[in-house]
Amino acid sequence: MTKLTTHVLDVYSGKPGKGILVELFYINNSERKKLTSTKLNDDGRANSPLAEGDIFVKGKYELVFHIGDYFKNTSAASDVPFLDDVIIRFGISDPSQHYHVPLLVSPWSYSTYSCLLYTSDAADDMQCVDLGGRRII
Repeated sequence: MTKLTTHVLDVYSGKPGKGILVELFYINNSERKKLTSTKLNDDGRANSPLAEGDIFVKGKYELVFHIGDYFKNTSAASDVPFLDDVIIRFGISDPSQHYHVPLLVSPWSYSTYSCLLYTSDAADDMQCVDLGGRRII
């Protein structure tokens, strides 16, 4: 259950962010250590967790979503995109949980939120709750 996942929704086209390059870094004081790099699948998700197990520890992380290239290839965005790399820095206080950091993005804006994912005994029953325990999805 201990892992970090993400997905991207392109709100400009109404489709998943297929093919977006995503990088994950661990931040330790002034050191920025790259943990993984992946391209998102047809559903706008990574095929495996970005971090899990022993490499998913308490601390500060940075996700970099390379959306400039994505929108150059999927829209009429200019050669110099308004948004190029979307960088989200966040902290993990309890790495025994499943954290999910989604990104909603257009060529001109983005939004994100954080949630903890819980599953019940039913394999298809998944809940996303905010860090206060309130169900949000």
